[in-house]
Amino acid sequence: MPPRDEEEQRLLGSPLLDSSEGERAYESTEKVHIIGVDESNEGGENDDVYSTKTPPFSWKKLWLFTGPGFLMSIAFLDPGNLEGDLQAGAIAGYSLLWLLLWATAMGLLVQLLSARLGVATGRHLAELCREEYPTWARLLLWVMAELALVGADIQEVIGSAIAIKILSNGFLPLWAGVVITALDCFIFLFLENYGVRKLEALFAVLIATMAISFAWMFGETKPNGVELLLGVLVPKLSSKTIKEAVGVVGCIIMPHNVFLHSALVQSREIDNRKIGRVREAINYYSIESAAALIISFIINLFVTTVFAKSFYGTEQANDIGLVNAGQYLQEKYGGGVLPILYIWAIGLLAAGQSSTITGTYAGQFIMGGFLNLRLKKWLRALITRSCAIIPTLIVALVFDTSEASLDVLNEWLNVLQSIQIPFALIPLLCLVSKEDIMGVFKIGLAVKMISWLVAALIIVINGYLLVDFFSSEVSGITLTSVAFVFTAAYVAFIIYLILRGFTFSCCPTKSMGLTRSRN
Repeated sequence: MPPRDEEEQRLLGSPLLDSSEGERAYESTEKVHIIGVDESNEGGENDDVYSTKTPPFSWKKLWLFTGPGFLMSIAFLDPGNLEGDLQAGAIAGYSLLWLLLWATAMGLLVQLLSARLGVATGRHLAELCREEYPTWARLLLWVMAELALVGADIQEVIGSAIAIKILSNGFLPLWAGVVITALDCFIFLFLENYGVRKLEALFAVLIATMAISFAWMFGETKPNGVELLLGVLVPKLSSKTIKEAVGVVGCIIMPHNVFLHSALVQSREIDNRKIGRVREAINYYSIESAAALIISFIINLFVTTVFAKSFYGTEQANDIGLVNAGQYLQEKYGGGVLPILYIWAIGLLAAGQSSTITGTYAGQFIMGGFLNLRLKKWLRALITRSCAIIPTLIVALVFDTSEASLDVLNEWLNVLQSIQIPFALIPLLCLVSKEDIMGVFKIGLAVKMISWLVAALIIVINGYLLVDFFSSEVSGITLTSVAFVFTAAYVAFIIYLILRGFTFSCCPTKSMGLTRSRN
């Protein structure tokens, strides 16, 4: 019979890796202390019971685990999502609310798998990809993740800049709003020095600001309650609303957010040597992630229904976007105690500021994980921020007065992010299915099948978006040939990732350096 510690190591998979190896998401001094809270027998011999048994539920512990899921949920509320919400409402009315609900549920499944990976292994997705794939594939995955992050960040920063321009009555141009938004990097660094919980408190305030702003708009516009309920419960789709439906699903899964959540969950100090402790953490993170995404769904529902009530069936429906949405609302509803234009701008600013800070956070983990960089956090944050701010400033200077150009740019950025989705989803699903990495916490057959079906659905939906976009934008022999070569290489890389995942899952002895490092 093998010694107890060797048996636990086999069941746990890779959590027992030497903590000194490679770049880490959080230093031990930065983590929130969990062990011992609300447990009278903690610290004594009886704690051995949690080697296999899950500790009893504790509200105090749930509160201490609460935070990472709400930071993750910001990606479901960024300006790109808000634009998708308002366009879905204006063009499709209440008919796509059911799809918003199910898209959020699919997003929750993906994020729970990401959290599970981070908790069970003690490492985040970018770190594991560094060990799992050969150098050429790892670098290509890193480039894809960075491109997705830059695309998302441009939308988020532009959203903040639009809000700042509205709140300043047009005094501050778009480029000035971009510069102001760039300064949130310093807010992030300042709060991070005072602990993870301070940073999470900031995001709680920003989410509350969004909830209050859009709930206020919901109350001002008074959407039809019966139609809203039918829209959530009764699936309905027509040929006229397919593009909006694709947009609703496509903008829910953000590639950088998959990487981010697997790192955020490591901000809590748990005993990874005990199966019960790991299972406890996964349970608490599942609860708080579900709660966070329920709130994000309600906020997205507010935005969709406000614009469904206000513009569905009107001439403005097909022309509305982030740039002019507030003005259209103001023209329709006028002033009040606080003009609806400014309520919209406050909510948009909270969405933009929160999402740009999480983008900076995600960029740190992606760069550090893939490249195994041990740079100081302020330097990594500065590099990550510059990658997005410089192109965003160029965009703001070029398109400041052109609403139509900004809408076209937004379409291209949506396509850029859609292209990257498989390169976050496929590695995630392959890794959480491997026993040599996840140990007893690898996903079961049923969850695996559902997860791959969801991933396939998301990839197909985004594939439809890409085909529809390029068929209308690409013409001529030269451009068509380039698009064909790009598509062939793109599909080949996806097939490689899938085949490698299944092949190496069946041959664990040939798998990554994680296994070798245990010997």
